[in-house]
Amino acid sequence: MPELRFHKYQGTGNDFIVIDDRRGLFDQSRTDLIASWCERRFGIGADGVILIRNHDEVDFEMVYFNPDGTQSLCGNGSRCAVKFAKTLGLVDQQCSFLAIDGVHKARIEGSLVSIRMQDVGPPARAGEDYFINTGSPHHIRLVSELSKVDVFQQGSRIRYSDQYRPDGTNVNFVQPNGKEVMVRTYERGVENETLSCGTGVTAVALVMAHRGFDSPVSIQAEGGNLTVSFTKRQDGSFSGIYLSGPAEKVYEGVVNY
Repeated sequence: MPELRFHKYQGTGNDFIVIDDRRGLFDQSRTDLIASWCERRFGIGADGVILIRNHDEVDFEMVYFNPDGTQSLCGNGSRCAVKFAKTLGLVDQQCSFLAIDGVHKARIEGSLVSIRMQDVGPPARAGEDYFINTGSPHHIRLVSELSKVDVFQQGSRIRYSDQYRPDGTNVNFVQPNGKEVMVRTYERGVENETLSCGTGVTAVALVMAHRGFDSPVSIQAEGGNLTVSFTKRQDGSFSGIYLSGPAEKVYEGVVNY
């Protein structure tokens, strides 16, 4: 059986299988492998799989897969990809990389990795809630007692609702706590609650800015703290958006397939 070396990274509890695919050997149609590797009882266990590939115009390309094989932007995955690319000698303290939604800039400052997100339009109302796309779609619901929310049940109901057919959405439950914001997220593609979601944290910060919070916004996810800084334009849109937080290697290994 062929062997593949992988590296396990996590960013505030959002964990990823990261693969050095600069030779372009991984068959991206093997969604069965991605699903089996991400399975936590019979596989390696992860919220997604990241390929690092060469690119002629930027420092590297990040190809991200959800556990179900779909592709999207992943904010925490991007930060882990930058940290891994540094170990490969592809980047130093600052870099640029290509993701599914275009080119991003990033910087490494000690244990923190910050990535610049694409500019985002104003949040839209979704009934009593909000919707905003930060590279991945996010539904935002403010709640009074976050600890009592059944994230899986309520999140899956919104994710699969007629409102978001056919592609669905991620769902974030949010409770302001003074100057900080607490969030729990149901992730599309993972189809469960995750400890953190980078695009979700970004979406929450921008919705809170729409409601009067100033930059930067400190977000407390289940897996740790992240910070989102931005410039709010007069028309309610956002530019200069940076998602910042820790990204760490957990271990590396070899998988047969």
